[in-house]
Amino acid sequence: MVTQVNVYEAKTSLSALLARVEAGEEIVIARNGRAVASLVPARKQTEPRTPGAWRGQVWISEDFDELDEQTLADWYGTSLEAGTDS
Repeated sequence: MVTQVNVYEAKTSLSALLARVEAGEEIVIARNGRAVASLVPARKQTEPRTPGAWRGQVWISEDFDELDEQTLADWYGTSLEAGTDS
């Protein structure tokens, strides 16, 4: 069952709406009668995570975290000439 509520109602009764969603209902939040979002139950993880499942399928370069001086300066907002904040 899908129920539509307006934004104001969703804001004022979020806890109650979440309880309805937990019970299996889908809630559509609308603005001016137009659907903008849906509250649906979160999907539960069906299988436990298997560490190392991507082993042998992913390759990371040894220099993946090396950056040139200009990129570092841009990242930290410093000037290469003066070595100070810009």
